[in-house]
Amino acid sequence: MFDTLGLICMILWYMMLFHPLHADIQCMELDAKESPITNVNVDWRKMELSWESSRNFTGYKCIIMDRDMEYIETEVDSPLCSFPAELNMPLHKGVTFTIEVPNKNISKQCNFLPGGMNGSAIENFSCMIYNIFFMNCTWQAGRDAPADTQYFLYWQKSRDEEERECELYIKDENYRNMGCIFQNVSIGIEKAYFLVNGSSKDSLIQFYDEYIDLYKIEILTAPLNVTVHCTRNPMGCIITWHPPPTSHVENRKCFQYEISIQNKDEPKEEKKLPRVRNDSYEFQNYNEKKRYTLKIRARGKNCLVSSNWGEWSEPIEFGQGKDYFVFVMLFLIALGTISVTLLLYCLFKRYCSFKNIFPPIPQPRDKFNALTDEDIQLFQQH
Repeated sequence: MFDTLGLICMILWYMMLFHPLHADIQCMELDAKESPITNVNVDWRKMELSWESSRNFTGYKCIIMDRDMEYIETEVDSPLCSFPAELNMPLHKGVTFTIEVPNKNISKQCNFLPGGMNGSAIENFSCMIYNIFFMNCTWQAGRDAPADTQYFLYWQKSRDEEERECELYIKDENYRNMGCIFQNVSIGIEKAYFLVNGSSKDSLIQFYDEYIDLYKIEILTAPLNVTVHCTRNPMGCIITWHPPPTSHVENRKCFQYEISIQNKDEPKEEKKLPRVRNDSYEFQNYNEKKRYTLKIRARGKNCLVSSNWGEWSEPIEFGQGKDYFVFVMLFLIALGTISVTLLLYCLFKRYCSFKNIFPPIPQPRDKFNALTDEDIQLFQQH
């Protein structure tokens, strides 16, 4: 027997908060007798289930169950059940509420059944947060959705904040909304609620909803201010950096780092990369005659930070390398050769005469062109 006055506002919060959802709400007694439990109401904002009873009972049991058979039950002594605030149960697969009176064989069950054309709801919904404050959500159209179906995304960061519709949709070649870009997103401790519904001239479109921990979908940026300081005595390098910035975590102990140090003079080798929890690392296998490339990335550890590895830092190089030492040796040889040459030149110029070292070679006399004094006098007498 269905209770036409039963679940008055099963999804009251959603209908006020978001674009109206298409769903069937049915309440029925689990036994043959008419139940004294009537006017079942659900306040999703407060996670409360309430009802009226024509008889006074000392206790009730409330059960909420989804289609995956996951459920939560609680016992109360009044017609009001408060479910845990962390209860985040999507509605698009359907939800069942049951109210029982222990030892009395009295109960009421209410089912929330999403309406609309099967196969019209979106598929493969996913979101990611990047560059600290930006979030992208994407989806695919339902496999059986009519060609004119248009989708709309709404989300709410927490129960205490107002819902927001997407302001910047990503459209496909048919101008159908297939994603959304959000700006100025901050990560909180509660799961965020996402709802995508649709509209079509041909039929009703099923909605899709999901709760997501925002910190789990964040792609961490690279660690900042990566520096390397190397010494010869003792031989080694100290690598330091700053944690990747996030919108919600300032504790430096919430991160784990993976360090990639690659010798440029050797082929790449698959080896286990060192991981540390602090923001410094001592590289002990340093050889100043080699050239190295350094990269660092981070992930969350024991905090509300994504456990997936984030982006690599920009590669930086350190060490001298083989080419440097070859250049230095050639430079020193050239400098030494020039210095010795200049020194010898100065010494010869100061203490030696080139004429003494290299006397002039006597030239043979030209008997035909050269005239002596006697020849000139003899020529004058004649």
